[in-house]
Amino acid sequence: MPAIVSSVELGSIADEINIEAGDEILSIDDCELTDLIDYNFYCKSEFLTISVKKISGELEDIEIEKDFDEPLGIIFESAVFDKIKPCLNKCIFCFVDQQPKGLRDTLYVKDDDYRLSYLQGTYITLTNLKEEDKARISKMHLGPLYVSVHTTNPDLRVKMLKNPNAKNIMENLRWFKKQEIPIHCQIVLCPGYNDGKELDRTLKDLKSLKDTVLSVAIVPVGLTQFRTEELKKVDKEIAKETLKIASKYKNVCCSDEFFLLAEEEIPPSEYYGNFSQLSDGVGSLRLLIDDFKTISLPKSINKKTKLTLATSYAAKTAIEFICKELNKVENLTCECVPVKSTYWGNNITVAGLITSDDLINAIKDIKSDITIIPSVMLKPFSEDFLDGNTLSYVKEKTNKKFFIVKNSNSAKEIVEMLKTL
Repeated sequence: MPAIVSSVELGSIADEINIEAGDEILSIDDCELTDLIDYNFYCKSEFLTISVKKISGELEDIEIEKDFDEPLGIIFESAVFDKIKPCLNKCIFCFVDQQPKGLRDTLYVKDDDYRLSYLQGTYITLTNLKEEDKARISKMHLGPLYVSVHTTNPDLRVKMLKNPNAKNIMENLRWFKKQEIPIHCQIVLCPGYNDGKELDRTLKDLKSLKDTVLSVAIVPVGLTQFRTEELKKVDKEIAKETLKIASKYKNVCCSDEFFLLAEEEIPPSEYYGNFSQLSDGVGSLRLLIDDFKTISLPKSINKKTKLTLATSYAAKTAIEFICKELNKVENLTCECVPVKSTYWGNNITVAGLITSDDLINAIKDIKSDITIIPSVMLKPFSEDFLDGNTLSYVKEKTNKKFFIVKNSNSAKEIVEMLKTL
């Protein structure tokens, strides 16, 4: 897609020169833009000329004088302006392939684009990385990148990704080491495939890359009731084994689900380093618990209020702790309500996949003044659930008031809300 402007920051250079939502940025200093990487690179200048196609169709060349690092203040509709590099794999554990029909179109997009990995922290498999891609990564030193490794066994990786290019994983990773491009790695653990001895082998191979590998996240395979591949779920025994193997290696962290499945304590913050893989559910519960411990709770609130904290089963431990502490506030009653996933199946336990009807079923018969949900239940910058229904639909079906927590790793917003009661 072209470089279409979504919005501009108030008071920014773009605002001053009347760039508007819907305008298209054609080039900077006669250089066409393929993505945000180009845009950010060409904006590093004290003098530049920006070519714009206005939403009216009018063409303008605008000369700009600014500080070298001063941003223009343009926000684009997409991070890439040409075609997103598609995923060419058919992974046995692919979540996109485990979805039913009828969801939002964007949920069926399978990208494997190194640019999105650099810009947004999405994971790539490196199976579609071309020489020109490597040349650009090296020239612009684009890092860190996020790599879905899964296994370093060439034959097993081909089997799991169903792509002959998957066998070159260590060759590609050694290239990153040679270029001094740092990477974060991900392993989706599939019992019977890349667990046990195979996991140990993979972690040994990644250890050989030394400082190139900044972190390794191990997450359990997510299995929905719509899957076609026969895969085993991670059970208590496998979770315990995985935690034991991972503990032998530096900068290797298991996601929160492993500790819950193994019925073990969530580890202290030191285990997670700089929490670099929060998007993979690695350390979210510890961060939430520790954040809550820093908050000064009021001794009481003005009127009797009951809060329902609707959450996922994966976050149940942390939310129950928070409810226990909140219940010490006079006039306040809090209840943790984990939402069962009938839509996806019982093996799916994360908040980001909770649908509107599953939420309704969980809270409809519970009496409360305010129901609190995390923003990850909704599409970013909207009130849309995965199944296409909106928060208004849930309000209509339940006749309840809602409070949306924007930062799911913090409880400060809940405490601030209490002050308004």
